[in-house]
Amino acid sequence: MVARLLVLFAVVAGFMATDALAAARCEKLIATGSADYPPFLWRDPANPRVLMGADADLLKQIGQELGLKIEILYSGSRAQAQEDVRTGRADLLIAARLTLAQLVQMDYINPPIRQTLTHVWMHPQRPFPFAGWDDLLGRSAQSSSHTALSAEFDSFARQNLAVERSPTLEAAFEQLQQGKVEFVLAERYPGQAVAEQKGISSELTLTVPAVSGAGLYLALSHNSACNDAQLRGQLTRKMTELVGSGVPETLLQRNVQLWQSQQVPAVGTRKN
Repeated sequence: MVARLLVLFAVVAGFMATDALAAARCEKLIATGSADYPPFLWRDPANPRVLMGADADLLKQIGQELGLKIEILYSGSRAQAQEDVRTGRADLLIAARLTLAQLVQMDYINPPIRQTLTHVWMHPQRPFPFAGWDDLLGRSAQSSSHTALSAEFDSFARQNLAVERSPTLEAAFEQLQQGKVEFVLAERYPGQAVAEQKGISSELTLTVPAVSGAGLYLALSHNSACNDAQLRGQLTRKMTELVGSGVPETLLQRNVQLWQSQQVPAVGTRKN
């Protein structure tokens, strides 16, 4: 009997030690994402090491309500942010696209932060009839590396369109302005944010319907020391609660205004 109790004590002590070690390693979570993605994420002008925006505010609220310390930091390019999360240098990837490659590297938190819509943007002086995907056939196009596309449209584009990827949405719009491409694929809010920042809103036309819709998620690295069933459950429950109550949309509208206020010198004035 005593031997059994000692074995039981050793097992319990082992679990406690493991939990204590995990807690020690998980005093805080590091999150990152695409920095060139206003009004959802962009670098804080007062502290460029930190990311701000609607998605950052949502993650901060999740952390506060769960009692988690979360830092939202700039990693560099979108590819570098993904690599940092893949390797465990960062724990969380914000606004992650659902891909087979990342499914084996990260746990996706359901529901998605939002469903994003990608539109065709044209130059108002060079419009063409657009009602659906087939109207894009044979036309030159650009998109940025940040643009989210559904699996269906991505497959259609790869097989039927010549869409070149620019490092930034600003660069893609410049190609459109210069007449080097006929349209740009971009999400509504990031497109509007860049257009306002550069003072070129009058030189761009967003068309409807959207060509693509995709969910963007919070994803937790498989190599994060903090990744366990309890944390995943907490994040899932809180994300479900906040998305269901419309919090992401409220934060989006607030950050649209914040981004605009930071761009006041550029709004309505084209930069050379």
